[in-house]
This record gives sequence, C-alpha cells and structure tokens, in this order.
Amino acid sequence: MNKSALIFISLLLMSHFLKAQSDLSSDDLFKNARNAAFEEKNYDKAKLLAYEALGKSPNYADIDIFLGRLFTWDKEYDSARYHFTKVLNANPANEDASVAYADLEYWNDHYEKSINICDKALAVYPSSEKFLLRKAKNLNAMKKYKEASLITTQLLKSDKKNTAALALAARLKDAVAINKISINYEHISFDKQYDKPWQLGYISYSRHTKLGTVIARMNYANRFGSNGIQGEVDAYPHISKTFYAYVNFGYSGNVGVFPNYRAGFSLYANLPNSFEGEVGMRYLYFSSATNIYTASIGKYYKSFLFTARTYLTPSVGTISQSYSLAARYYLRGADDYIGLTMGTGISPDDNNQNIQFSNKQEKLSSKKISASFDHTFLKWNIISISAGLINQEYAPSEKGNQFNVSVGLSHRF
Repeated sequence: MNKSALIFISLLLMSHFLKAQSDLSSDDLFKNARNAAFEEKNYDKAKLLAYEALGKSPNYADIDIFLGRLFTWDKEYDSARYHFTKVLNANPANEDASVAYADLEYWNDHYEKSINICDKALAVYPSSEKFLLRKAKNLNAMKKYKEASLITTQLLKSDKKNTAALALAARLKDAVAINKISINYEHISFDKQYDKPWQLGYISYSRHTKLGTVIARMNYANRFGSNGIQGEVDAYPHISKTFYAYVNFGYSGNVGVFPNYRAGFSLYANLPNSFEGEVGMRYLYFSSATNIYTASIGKYYKSFLFTARTYLTPSVGTISQSYSLAARYYLRGADDYIGLTMGTGISPDDNNQNIQFSNKQEKLSSKKISASFDHTFLKWNIISISAGLINQEYAPSEKGNQFNVSVGLSHRF
C-alpha cells in the first residue's frame, strides 16, 4: 500500500471518528480528551477532542488550560502560551491558568516572566502558598537567595508543615549568609573495647560561591594513644534546577588515626513531591584502597524529613552492607530540628567509625542509634548537640558498647 493510500485511509478514519463525536456535549468531549491524554497517552487525539469541545463551548476555560498543558508537554510553547493568555485575559483571577503558565516559563528559564505571572496572581491572592513558593523558586534560580529566603520564612511561619517550602529553605540556608564557620567536639568512650576514650574535633569554614558551597575543614583525633590531623575539602556544585553534586577529598599523614586519603562523590536529584535521591561512592586508603558505594532516598513530609541510606562495600566473595534510617522533625526553619538515626554497619562518612575500614578481613557487625538537636539563636548562630550508642562487635563473638557525645557551634555571616 503506497503512502497516499495510507494518508487517505487515515483521513477517512479521522472523519468518521469526529462525526461520531459530534453528538456529544462539550463536557463529554472534554472527559474523552482527558482519557485520551492520561489513560491512552495519545496527545494528538486529546487535542482533537479538546478543540471539538471548544467549538461547542468557546469560553470553557478548563479546556483551554488543558490544551495549554498538552502543548507544554509537547514543547509547543507558543501554542501553550496562547491558551493560557486567552484564559487570563478573560479572567485574571484564574488560579489554574496562572499556575500552569508560571510553571511553563520557569522550566524554560524565563524567570522574570514567571515572577510577573506570580505577582499578578498574588495581587488577587496575596497569601497564596502556590504563587509565593513559585516566586521563591524563580528567585532562587536567579540567585536572589535572600529574597527567596524571605518568602520561605514567611511560608514556614504560617505553615511549618509546608514540605516544598522546607525543602527549598534547606537548599537556601548556605546561600543566604554566604560564609559559615563551625567548631565541633566529640567524646567517645567504651565499656570493653578500649581503656581510654577517643577525642575528635574539627573546625571548618564554608563559603557559598556561584558554583555552589565549598567547605574547608581540619579534623583532629586522639585515639589508640596517638594524635592525628586530617585536612578535607567538600564542594556541593550546582548543576541544574534538578541536580547538584557532592565532591570530597581528604589527606592525613597520621595513618591509623585517619585514612591516608579519602575521597567521595555523589549526585543528588531534587525529585517531584519533595523527594531527594542520591547515588555515589566513597574511597578510603589506609595501606590499601577500599571503595564503598552509597545510595539514599529522602522525603519531606509535613514537618519531617525521612532519609534511608545504604553503603555497600565489595570485597572478595562478599559485599559488606550498612543501612540507616534517619528522621528529622523541623521546629522552625532549616537549622532548627530534632533528629533520630538508627542503623547497622559502618559509615565511611562518620569519622568515629570509618577507621574500621583499615581492617578488611574483619566483617564485624554493629548496631547504632543516635539523637541530635540543632537550634538557631541570635539569628545567625547554631548550636548542635548529639548523643549516640553503638553496639559494636570488636572481635568474633565479642561485643561492646561505644558512647558518643558531641557539641558544636556555627556562625553564619
């Protein structure tokens, strides 16, 4: 069958289809259009049905908004704008049209235009969380972090369970006051494994740059009767509205107190519905190298952040596994929360545990639980307190307890 015959048959079938629809009401046609789009994933059919419905009800705003969304999904942005502006010209107070239009411009990096749409909607709905949040996201994308933070603060004051505002506030906190200095001390005691406690501490300086936050940190430890120093650099480069990364490198000449080298990389994704995902790896070198792979998923729910994480360490014939589940309850902003963490296994990101990766032969179990409290005072200062218990197998069939207490202070400026 040649191409001309195929086109003729297609047109003939389409004409029969449209004739069959002609006796339906605009509501019935709109219902069929939505079914074609959402159930059949046939956007072309959905558009034809929607235009047929508009022919019967030219001022049916919901159909125009539906068509605008269809054209947005098909990346036919001028057609989408036509339908959104048609609705808003007739009724500037239409929330759905403003939301869809603002989202279209935001995802196409037209931040000023998206903010203008939000501002017009806020003139009608001045307390609308929908438009305040969208305006904050646009301001964040334009690197106007303080203005965006003012909006998230306003949103969280009126509703501390606004998960989208909480997630954005957490990403903004380092950008608002671009500098932060921190100092922390941790005391670790043992009931069986060691006679003397361990002392750990660090001092760090972080700065938010155009590329993302960079942190320089000096770690100190006293354990096994020896002192050690480790230098580290962390970076959180911004990649896009969806992705950012974590990059780490550390060095210590005091091998045994710290690993000789450590490095890490993770790719984070800000996912829909206030989810965040991560995949990455860690590298530790003592007398030989250890590669550890990690993945996590986080979810903001009301005033909570839940995070599940795993570390997987391949070795000859086996894979060591570590799992943890953490929960935070936010009391006010991004730096005010109570946290609880439970898990099994060893974390390469925990300086009081990662020393155990120096012995690859011993696959010893551990269970841990810890609680933390972070609180902002005098606006730019943060106090951090945590305490934990680790039940550690330190030799085959021999277990002991490890008690951790830490206190830290940070100042943003």
